[in-house]
Amino acid sequence: MVAWHLMAEEGFDVIGEISSVETIAVGSSIRELRRLVESYGDGRWRKLKGVGLVRLRNGRVRRVELHWYEAHGIGKKDFKIKRYFD
Repeated sequence: MVAWHLMAEEGFDVIGEISSVETIAVGSSIRELRRLVESYGDGRWRKLKGVGLVRLRNGRVRRVELHWYEAHGIGKKDFKIKRYFD
């Protein structure tokens, strides 16, 4: 489990813990790898998914599947909501 409070640029807050974290792709298997390196720098990039709670702009709290990228020394980037569970 990963726990933090994060305001994503997409207009939602990730609140509480993210569970069921799985790696979807690593390195050259990531379609967006070139953009990630140009935007954030070189690193061992991974695309991950997990389940967590988010607070939407309208104040509503929803349980969702999140996808994001991360690299050691760079951090978590580009969170996206992929699916709503409630």
